[in-house]
Amino acid sequence: MRPDIRAVLTGSSLIVLFLFLYRGVTFIKQEKSMSIVDQNEAVEELSLDENQPDKVVVMAKTKSEDTDWVGIHLPDWQHAIYHMDEPKAKLHVPKNKGREAMAYLTYLIDHYNNLPSTIAFIHSHEKGFPAAWHTDAYGYDNVRSLNMLKIDHVQQTGYTSLRCIEEPGCPNEIQPFRAGKDEGLRHSETTMIDAWTQMFGKHSQIPDVIAATCCSQFAVSKAQVLQRPRDDYIRFRKWLLDTKVDDATSGRVMEYLWHIFFGKEPVQ
Repeated sequence: MRPDIRAVLTGSSLIVLFLFLYRGVTFIKQEKSMSIVDQNEAVEELSLDENQPDKVVVMAKTKSEDTDWVGIHLPDWQHAIYHMDEPKAKLHVPKNKGREAMAYLTYLIDHYNNLPSTIAFIHSHEKGFPAAWHTDAYGYDNVRSLNMLKIDHVQQTGYTSLRCIEEPGCPNEIQPFRAGKDEGLRHSETTMIDAWTQMFGKHSQIPDVIAATCCSQFAVSKAQVLQRPRDDYIRFRKWLLDTKVDDATSGRVMEYLWHIFFGKEPVQ
């Protein structure tokens, strides 16, 4: 073979080899980058993979709240973490109103046809007092609370509070028709009348007393969620979206309705 032809072929081979190696390195970098992104997003975004655990943790978070602990300490749960104040996040609420209730209802509406068997709704605080005072597991620890949760009990009862201590909330926290109540302190009772009518219909009887353990941390079964049509959860959320009361009041109203939504008597 002539030397000039051999040189051309050798040069061409080197170029092809260089391009092959370059593309390979680039592909590996892209795969690694995608893997890192997927790991970060897995904490926030519910996976629809049927091989994922048949239970999910649902919570609301704001920009200032660190929820990395969920992915680290609850790897055997799926995670659906809704951003309250980041509308471009993959999981976000339609409006930052009603505190955690907006996230909880949005999850039920968005995933009504694809629910795991067990859904746990909790706050974004991992542990410690006073931030997680509403968690009564040792150390005010949400991870410990979920690790102690008896899934069979949730499936049998349909709904269970994650708080065992009865106060605040019981035995008679919300009394919509309480005489002589201080409107400033008991605004949620007055608001409950409007909320109940909007959610359950004007012909539905409003209970004299509504009570349950406080703080909107609970677990439900898929079967119990499906006892109501999806339109019910849309209507409940619509009240949150439309109400003129402040978030503290609307969130408190919802706090004492969850057990009723999921089939329990007004006094739990």
